[in-house]
Amino acid sequence: ARRGKPRPRVQCPWHPAAKTRRLNQIAHLVASLPRNEVAVYEDEVDIHLNPKIGLDWMGLGQQKDVMTPGQNEKRYMAGALDVRTKQLHWVEAEKKNAWLFMDLLKLLTKVYARARVIHVILDNYKIHSSNVIGIALAHFARRVRLHFLPPYCPDYNRIERVWQDVHANVTRNHKCPGMMELMCEVRYYLQKRNRRAFDGMSQNSAA
Repeated sequence: ARRGKPRPRVQCPWHPAAKTRRLNQIAHLVASLPRNEVAVYEDEVDIHLNPKIGLDWMGLGQQKDVMTPGQNEKRYMAGALDVRTKQLHWVEAEKKNAWLFMDLLKLLTKVYARARVIHVILDNYKIHSSNVIGIALAHFARRVRLHFLPPYCPDYNRIERVWQDVHANVTRNHKCPGMMELMCEVRYYLQKRNRRAFDGMSQNSAA
């Protein structure tokens, strides 16, 4: 046994059988994905200028100070994690709304211009099912198919781990004086992560 900090959770309102059936459908989609189709896990993340306070190394008998700007600023990112290549594609905005998600859909249609279908696995956040998105899916994003996870099931959205790593390695206890510097650090971390994923794919292909 260990002492730890519990995390708050909301129970999925679906019947367990319905939840399992939906998760199995998504797992089958990923496992049997045709070569001319792609699938991504999608989610948004909030970047706060006020640093997230978390565990850090410090000397015995000492307590580390984390200087905060005081007045918080926010930026938002919408990302898509490719299930095959593990590459992350993202867009940024000052507001988390349907236009942010639509910008990501536009990016995906360009990145995967040759894909017959782009499967997007995502949660039930309200911006994902707005009228704006419905229009986008009927026009420029007709190749996109949305696959909604059961409500309150973040553990089944693989991109959640990427955002956790961003907070653990960049935003937690950070010392950036402004949002511009912080976003540069976030982008650098994600670009470095994509290079590692690409190198891993190359090594696996060579083997």
